[in-house]
Amino acid sequence: MADTFYIKEDSFWAKLAAKRMKADKMAMVLGRTVHLYNTHHQEFLRNKRWLRHELAHIRQFRQYGWIRFLFLYLVESVRKGYYMNRFEVEAREAEQDPFLEDRYSFLPNFAQSEKLT
Repeated sequence: MADTFYIKEDSFWAKLAAKRMKADKMAMVLGRTVHLYNTHHQEFLRNKRWLRHELAHIRQFRQYGWIRFLFLYLVESVRKGYYMNRFEVEAREAEQDPFLEDRYSFLPNFAQSEKLT
C-alpha cells in the first residue's frame, strides 16, 4: 500500500523558502505535504527528479518525526550548509530512484484547493 502525500500550492512557507534561497520556484516538505511556490502541482508531478527529491523528504519526516527531523535538518544546515546537509544529499540521491514514486500516491486535498480559489 502506498503512502499518501498532499500538495499545497501558493504556500506561504514555500514563498519564504524561495526568497531565502533566491529561487524562482520552490517545493518544500512539511510532514506529508509538499508546499509549492510559483509552480502548479501538474508541473511538479511531471518533473520526476523534483518529485522524487521531495518524496525523500516526506520519507525523512516519517522516519524521524516532525520535531526530530526539523531539529536534525537545522543542525545539519548550520554545520554543513544547505547543499552538504545529509538530508539534502540523500534527497538528491533519491532523484535517481525510478521506483520511489511507486511507494507514494498523491491525494488531492479538495478543501484546501477550494480555499486557494
